[in-house]
Amino acid sequence: MIPAKGAVFQVEGLTSEEARHRLQELGPNELDPGRSRSVIAIIFETLKEPMFLLLIVAAVIYAFMGDLGEGLFLLGGAGAAIGLVIFQEARSEQALKALRQLAQPQSRVLRDGADCRVPAREIVPGDIVLAGEGERLAVDGLLVAGDVLSVDESVLTGESAPVMKTPALDASFVNDGGNPGSGPGHNVFAGTLIVRGQGVIRVTRTGPQSALGRIGSSLARIEHESTPLQQSTGRLVGYLGLVALAFCGVIAVAYGLLRDDWSGGALAGITFAIALIPEEFPMVLAIFLALGAWRLATHKVLVRRSAVIETLGGATVLCADKTGTLTENRMQVARLWTPGGEQIVSPGSGVSAPVSDLLRMAALASAVRPVDPMDLAVRALSGEAALTEQGLAAQPERAWPLTPSLLAVIQLWQMPEGARIAAAKGAPEAIFRLCRLSPDQTADLAGIVEAYAGLGLRVLGVASARPRDPVFDDPLTGDFRFSGLIGFIDPLRAEVPHALQEARCAGIKVVMITGDHPATAMAIAAAAGIDTAAGFLVGSEIEQLPFEVLCEKLKSVRVFARIAPEQKLRIVQALRQDGEIVAMTGDGVNDAPALEAAHIGVAMGQRGTDVAREAADLVLLNDSFASIVGAVRLGRRIFSNLRRAVTYITAIHVPIAGLALLPLLFGLPPLLFPMHIVLLELVIDPTCALVFEAEPSDRKAMQRPPRRAGELLFGRRELVLALLQGAGILVAVFGLYWALLTISGEAEPVARGAAFIALVVSNLVLALTDSASSGRIFARHRRVYWAIVAAVALVLALVFTIDPISAIFSVGLPGAGELALAVGMGLIGGGWTALRFLVPRSMPGLSEGTSK
Repeated sequence: MIPAKGAVFQVEGLTSEEARHRLQELGPNELDPGRSRSVIAIIFETLKEPMFLLLIVAAVIYAFMGDLGEGLFLLGGAGAAIGLVIFQEARSEQALKALRQLAQPQSRVLRDGADCRVPAREIVPGDIVLAGEGERLAVDGLLVAGDVLSVDESVLTGESAPVMKTPALDASFVNDGGNPGSGPGHNVFAGTLIVRGQGVIRVTRTGPQSALGRIGSSLARIEHESTPLQQSTGRLVGYLGLVALAFCGVIAVAYGLLRDDWSGGALAGITFAIALIPEEFPMVLAIFLALGAWRLATHKVLVRRSAVIETLGGATVLCADKTGTLTENRMQVARLWTPGGEQIVSPGSGVSAPVSDLLRMAALASAVRPVDPMDLAVRALSGEAALTEQGLAAQPERAWPLTPSLLAVIQLWQMPEGARIAAAKGAPEAIFRLCRLSPDQTADLAGIVEAYAGLGLRVLGVASARPRDPVFDDPLTGDFRFSGLIGFIDPLRAEVPHALQEARCAGIKVVMITGDHPATAMAIAAAAGIDTAAGFLVGSEIEQLPFEVLCEKLKSVRVFARIAPEQKLRIVQALRQDGEIVAMTGDGVNDAPALEAAHIGVAMGQRGTDVAREAADLVLLNDSFASIVGAVRLGRRIFSNLRRAVTYITAIHVPIAGLALLPLLFGLPPLLFPMHIVLLELVIDPTCALVFEAEPSDRKAMQRPPRRAGELLFGRRELVLALLQGAGILVAVFGLYWALLTISGEAEPVARGAAFIALVVSNLVLALTDSASSGRIFARHRRVYWAIVAAVALVLALVFTIDPISAIFSVGLPGAGELALAVGMGLIGGGWTALRFLVPRSMPGLSEGTSK
């Protein structure tokens, strides 16, 4: 319980007015949002994309030089593309903001002499905070009164063993400048958990000035960079943009020289540039990643930055934090040892007679309403019978908490028959001293403790005494008898071994990084299935090794122990220097800098801190390690399907650009106008890209190694295939247009309409053949494709049957024969490359290939 008003110590809190003034002066007790972006910032970032700038400039020039309606149509198309990207990015920002709001804690403080609860963000330096067992501190402060606290600082240090905090001499004690991990002292820190005791804390630092905040502020010093997908897509768009501008100039000059119409030449050149610039790429990329984020969200994975979904598919190294990521971040009794026997405890098993007394004494030395992880584990195994079977009182007669001089808890109980029993539990060395064991006995027991540590166990000693003296003030004078040792383990998450096995099959190296003891780290790593053949490295070695030597060591070592935050960051940087695509998982503040520095940061949403979630790219809302492997699988699927979609978009741009150029060279009327091009690119092409996104993952996707670092999204093989596919459509559609005008003598609107129908059919057929790599065109997941076909058919019907719309598009309705010919040419032009699926899959390099 929290000490009540009127206790022996005297502390006074702030008044509401003082607190309000300090809040205005010093700011709220929260970390700098850092990476949070406003909608305005997202808009400006989006408008910096070269392709969007070119499209907007082209639309403005067209509006001033040509038809105002067509220019406004182009601006509307550009606005639609930009709006979709902005919407997706803004939604991602709002999702994380909502998550952080849900996690906003409250604290008990003294205000105006009264005990009240206030939001943690409103606490200011000088406030008096009342904190007890099970509470997570929201501020740095000085313990000025109350019990000796047992505090879990693992969220800051990675070390799960609690540390003791003793009250200062008085409320005016000067801050001693302690740091997390420095051991016993008077200072407590934001983010840490009180597992035993109650205390009164005078707040010294809040927000960015706290220990938690200082770690968070280091995130801002890490430079952000584009993901591999963004880089390769940016290069591709840049190259095609340069080509489009070059052809724009050529067409304008050629048009002016051949037809003596320079203004028309400028318009024709701009039209061609719009046709060639792949403005669909950002939209398709946004759609793929947004739908990928939605798929992950249905599996409790929140996407912080959607572009890293693809990067995760190419991850080559997964750095996993032990506590709370590979393990459950709770203690469980694993072994019970007494001089008369030993028992290995398995879930659901009972306790045998030789060790039952040991467990009973451990329960009597544990808190009645435990918060400490080890007390919880003892109580869970012993049950309520440990206190009730002998008719013991509900509360101990007296208790001695942990002290720096004796790292043990002792509780004195009154027995029904009038006798008393004292139970002690604590560090083995303290229990040995309490029992006055001989050096030989201590050495023998120390060997057992060391053996347990080698198994990854934390060990506590247990002892008991039956004092006869009615005055029992000093436990050190008691006649304690050694009861035995208890080994605790932080158990592996059930899904971890299978998930790690799947990761290894996928060619991903798994690395464990922890602040724990090396023996514990090695035992947990071996149990999880992580490669331990190369041994381990500790934090001091990582700090002292030259960077080049560290990079070499990291090629084989998979276990790292006693790691501080800056050392964890150095590991990630060394892996990146070696060309690895690094994914880092974690849940504590100590993980945040490394999460930020990694290509993909994955934070735990339930146990994770706000700083870890802010630094991460993905947040696991259910803390399931298996979800990470599922995200890798989805990332590989996205990359494969996106590669097909980009190939398709590039292929369809070949006939669009060609059909804007060839009529000029052959002296024919223009085939495509801006209305046709924008309709194709901003309606049909992106919509068809949804078909590629729905393509399921290859069954063997997780049985292949990650793609090579630097492998292009759109390589030589994809370029050749796209050119061949586009050339086929160009020949078919332009041949039809030429024949209808020169041989059949059809009117220009009718010939243009038939050619446009052939181009649309080719588009749809090519989308099907490129996406349906299995050849099963009527699979259930392609229902969206057939829905798209129906919608496009309806749009074409409206264009050709409603005269005002037909006039805008300058098309006429072809006769039955011309319509059938147009559909046939579209099927041939878009579907001829499907012949490659007839090549036996046993002939590598023909049916499959690798980008270079």
